Parts: sequence; structure tokens; C-alpha cells
Amino acid sequence: MPWSVTPEPVDSAAAVALWRAYYTEVSDRWYELHEGHRTDPAELEREIASDTGARLVPPAGVLLLARYDGEPAGTAGVRLLDPATAELTRVFVAPGLRGKGGGPVLLTAAEEAARALGAARVILDTRNDLVEARTLYARHGYEEGSPHNSAPYADHWFHKPLHPRTM
Repeated sequence: MPWSVTPEPVDSAAAVALWRAYYTEVSDRWYELHEGHRTDPAELEREIASDTGARLVPPAGVLLLARYDGEPAGTAGVRLLDPATAELTRVFVAPGLRGKGGGPVLLTAAEEAARALGAARVILDTRNDLVEARTLYARHGYEEGSPHNSAPYADHWFHKPLHPRTM
């Protein structure tokens, strides 16, 4: 199988490059949709630098890095919000590799990571314009529900119970 997923330090070169690609894409999509232009470069640099991923480090979090044929290709972050609830964040597959199965592979790995952290459920939020993400979550058993946070760019809130794995 060409996909593999492993935990990755948030400050590794691959993780930082994928964070930059992810944030640039979602920021540019928002600005293009709402204001008709891409993100101001200074704002982009400031926002990328401001989120170091510190919430995605052990013992209460993890950043997962997907590789496609050995090359960095995507990420998913998992962090505990409370002992039973994990939040899924930074789910991203590089544009050139979308449609090759990376999203489901990342979701499965993120759910396993959440279970390993002790979570019984996963929650996440996303935006209206991230249609592909909403479709992916719905296809993999995530149900849309009422808001669980007041994040300024959140339009949809999803949740999924994590059933224990049987061996």
C-alpha cells in the first residue's frame, strides 16, 4: 500500500511544510470566497507562525503525518479536550494526491490515536466551503450536530463515537 501514517514531531521539516500548505489553502479559500483575493502574505506568515502545533504533542495530543510512497503527503492532528473527548484538527491531504485514499487512511489513524489517548468520541469543526472535508467525514460515520465551540470560522460541527477495537 502506498500510504503510511506515523506520529510526527510538530516542528519537523515535513510537518511544518504541510502545516504551511494546509493553512495557505484554507486561508486563501476563505479570502477568495469572502473578499475576492488571496490572503495578505504578511497575515499568512503571522498566522502560520502563531500556531506552532503545541496542542498536538504528547501526552494529550499527536500529529500524524501521512506519506504516499514515502513522501510527506498529509496530516491529521488529535488532541484531548477532556478524558473522553478528542478533537480532530489539521486534516489535510496534498492537492496532487487527493482522490488516492489518503483521507480515509488519515481518519482511521486519527481515530486509533484518539483511542490510544483514552477518548471515547471524536469531535471536529469545519467550514461551509470545505465541502470535500464534510463529505469525507460523513462517509466515515461522523454525524453533524450542534455547535460544540464558538470558533470564528466554524460552520459545521461533527462527532463520532469511538467503539473499542476488538482483536
